[in-house]
Amino acid sequence: MSSDSKQPEFVRLYERAFKEFGTMALWSSKPAPHPTPADALAITHSLRVEGNLEARRLAELIEEACHASV
Repeated sequence: MSSDSKQPEFVRLYERAFKEFGTMALWSSKPAPHPTPADALAITHSLRVEGNLEARRLAELIEEACHASV
């Protein structure tokens, strides 16, 4: 995963989710090398269920970014 500034917002948030909450909330998921909006939306449930309040807020940001990208 790279942090290229030209990436869509959902990609940056997706990468942030794995960086900050990978071991806590996304332990059962593997990061996609080139995530799509569907990949990003797929982790939001785990962020909500397994994560803390900050992870839940990140899930909301991911959903908003994914919906804005289509």
